Amino acid sequence: MADDFVSYDKLIDAALRTVVRGTLRHAAEHGLPGQHHLYLSFQTDFPGVQIADYLHQEYPDEMTIVLQHQFWGLEVTEEGFTIGLTFNKIGESLEIPFDAITRFADPSVQFGLQFQTPGSAAANTRPDGTDIGAIDKAATNAEPAGDAVEAAPNADGLEGADVITLDSFRKK
Repeated sequence: MADDFVSYDKLIDAALRTVVRGTLRHAAEHGLPGQHHLYLSFQTDFPGVQIADYLHQEYPDEMTIVLQHQFWGLEVTEEGFTIGLTFNKIGESLEIPFDAITRFADPSVQFGLQFQTPGSAAANTRPDGTDIGAIDKAATNAEPAGDAVEAAPNADGLEGADVITLDSFRKK
């Protein structure tokens, strides 16, 4: 097999992260219309992630946030984003680099992406060791309680959207 001198997997990963960046920029400028809501899973221990200590203790490896009705201060840069969310009636500011994101989904249109991040489990394996294959389901029918935005403890059970993993394009 020939060497991958171009690093296609890294180019694809970077291109797909621009989808997340563009979606968040649109949400920052226009909000989320209708039934749109976003699930973003990220590594809480990734360099540059800034979350409250109690959230990091509760979610030491990965956390999923839901953006729907109640979020504020969404600012998007080339490297990541900051956002204000409420957790158990406590307002918190989070700073998340795009490279920390492991999954992204908009269940209202059955769209989702899954990313391989440095230091994460292999692309075909969830952190709990479950085989996910080349394409996973990454949206959920569950809605946050009321209008509150809360951290979803685990995004592994998301269903409904096609998730694209980079391994689906690699030769085995």
